[in-house]
Amino acid sequence: MPNPSNPSPSFKPAPLATAFLAGLGLVALGLGCRSEQVSHYRVPKEVAAPHPDHPGHAEEGNPPAAANAPSELPTPPSPKGALKWSLPKGWSDSPGGGTMRFATFKTPHAGKLEATVVVLPGPAGGELANVNRWRGQIGLPGLDEAGLAKARTAIKTKAGALNVYDFTGEGPAKSRMVAGYISTPDGNTWFLKMTGDAEPVGKAKPDFMTILGSVRLD
Repeated sequence: MPNPSNPSPSFKPAPLATAFLAGLGLVALGLGCRSEQVSHYRVPKEVAAPHPDHPGHAEEGNPPAAANAPSELPTPPSPKGALKWSLPKGWSDSPGGGTMRFATFKTPHAGKLEATVVVLPGPAGGELANVNRWRGQIGLPGLDEAGLAKARTAIKTKAGALNVYDFTGEGPAKSRMVAGYISTPDGNTWFLKMTGDAEPVGKAKPDFMTILGSVRLD
């Protein structure tokens, strides 16, 4: 018979049972933490589209390209089927040296002046959009279709109809631009453009118009 004055000793679990219970606790804790985890996804950034007739804009909107990464910009067509022209006395031309610039003219006229040929595949954004961008470069407002028609002078060439625009900026430092716009049967759009200070551009315009009138397909 048990002795009331001597109570029974407290129950102590065996070491193996203690380890088993501790393991169950760790498993339950791990399952609980996993259910609270959040998955993270990276969303690719938007890439700016290339700007027609102005390759530098595409680079301004995009992060630096990786080394040796292939270019996504359009390239000029091969010399076969390209435009040709005749140069006035004192003028010369050289390959453009850029992704879209086809040629650069060197003129005998002094002063701030640049004359280039740019070619783009397809309609290149359309005539109105390109003309308005040119006007914006010399501080002029955009035109609508009616204003575009008034500003256009069409000349006939052996390569087809070529539209000529002549704009002079406003303000004390006057800039002037004379540009020819032509689409060729192969689907390319060509821009022959002369820009600079108003005075040297005005002196060079007769020679430049001779170049525009002489364009032909190779």
